[in-house]
Parts: sequence; structure tokens; C-alpha cells
Amino acid sequence: MNKTGGIKSEPGALSGWVNGLLGVIIFSGSLPATRVAVMQLDPFFLTFARASVAGFFAVILVYVTREKCPKASQILPLIIVSLGVVTGFPLLTAMALEHVTSAHSIVFLGLLPLTTAIFGVIRGGERPGAAFWIFSVIGSLLVVGFALSQCASVSLTGDLLMLAAVAVCGLGYAEGAKLTRVLGGWQVISWALIISLPFMLVASVILRPASFSAVSVSAWIALGYVSLFSMLIGFIFWYKGLAIGGIAAVGQLQLLQPFFGLALSATILHETVNPLMLAVTLGVIACVAGSRKFAR
Repeated sequence: MNKTGGIKSEPGALSGWVNGLLGVIIFSGSLPATRVAVMQLDPFFLTFARASVAGFFAVILVYVTREKCPKASQILPLIIVSLGVVTGFPLLTAMALEHVTSAHSIVFLGLLPLTTAIFGVIRGGERPGAAFWIFSVIGSLLVVGFALSQCASVSLTGDLLMLAAVAVCGLGYAEGAKLTRVLGGWQVISWALIISLPFMLVASVILRPASFSAVSVSAWIALGYVSLFSMLIGFIFWYKGLAIGGIAAVGQLQLLQPFFGLALSATILHETVNPLMLAVTLGVIACVAGSRKFAR
């Protein structure tokens, strides 16, 4: 039994894929919620506030479970995780979503599995076969191509910010998954949040809105979602899945994230799901299955 919460078995263990899928489902609401929040909240305040709220709950979690402090050798990797997924990705995407729509950001989410796999090789020491990379690239192209066909608005500033966000997020995912193998999934994100908490709290106070009453209920709900689910709960499942099933392999599940958003839109907002969406979804699922098979 390991600290990820399961028995380390053969690569691509089912439990790793189940946990990874749960993480992706939770993350699927992150960009739409961020888009709602930045319509009324400053992106810097949003980033610092969401990390502060999540960090507060991380402190409680660590205290209640009496978790030991990380070793000195684990501090630098935790800082990298913090810079990548606690600060970098949320801030850069929040800034980008002031210039582009959440639908347009799907273009870049399609590249995230590929960057995660690349950093899994660089930082995690994984060596997927050539067939894995073929499925990974095809899956990314399917998502990007679909997204480009759905939106025409382009912003160079927004696009560059999203590219930077994808790069730092891939690094944070890979570094966190590597550390999860020895420290544990919820421990990694909790300590990454705790390390950044003092700065986040001070920054949140400095950048707080001039009037809280001017912020709508929907914006506060969006902040609550990205704080608790996107910033903490989702990572508990995601890092556990990456650690058990493999960074490069399970990372391909991110290709499905945009389509979970489509499913939510169809169910909750009664938006139309056209045949192209279904065809691309089936193609992406095939690529995920192929990359899983050839991950080692």
C-alpha cells in the first residue's frame, strides 16, 4: 500500500484512471466559473483569493490528520507545484479570460495533455512509446480543430497568456504527480497551498474589491467553486490518478475535459450538441484508449 491511497500495480492501473477521470470532471467547470468570476472580480484578486480559501481548508486538513511536515528535499518540488498550479495557471487563465471566451480557451486545453506528457518525460522519468505520442498528438489536434471551428474571436494577448498557462500547468501536474508517489496526493496539493498561503492572504487583502456588495452572487459562487473544487478537491483525485496510472497516460484524460463541459451545457443550459461534437468526442475517446494502451 502506498500513500496515494492504493496498491501500486501495473502501469495504467484502473484505479489511476478512475481517479484521473474524477479529477477531469471536477476541473471541467474551472474555466467557465473563472470566466463568470472575472467579469466582476480582478483576475489577480481572484487568483489570490481562491488560493487563500483553499489554503485555509488545507491547513485544517493537515492539522486534523496530524500530517508530518514535508522533508527539506521536498520543499523545492512543492514550490514548483505551487508556482505552476496554485499561482501560475489560475492567474494566467484569469488574465486570458479577460480577452477571450471560455469556449476559445478549449483550444489550449487541447494542448495540456501533450505538455503534461512532455514534462512527465522530463521530470517524471517516463518513456512512452512512439505509438503513444501519435495518439496524443492526434487527440490534441482533434480538440484544437474542433475548438477553432466553434469560435472566431482571436486575441493575441489572450492566446499568449493561455499558452503560458498550459506550459506552467503541465509542469505543475508532472512535478506534483512525481511527488505524490512518495508524499501522497492530497498531501502534495495541501502543502503547496500552505506554502503559498501567507503571500496569498496578504495579496488578497491588498487587492480586495472596493465594495463587496457590488459583486453578484454568481461571481461569489464561481469563486467558491474554483477555490474548493478546482484548487483542492480536484487535485486530490488528479494527482492520485497521475501517480498510479502514469503521468503521460492518465494525463490524456484531459482531452475529454472540454466535452464534459459540452455535456453540462446540454444538460443544464439546454444547449444543442451537434453531430460534429459527438464525432469528435468519439475520436478523442479512441485516442485516449490508444494512448493508454501504448503508454509504456
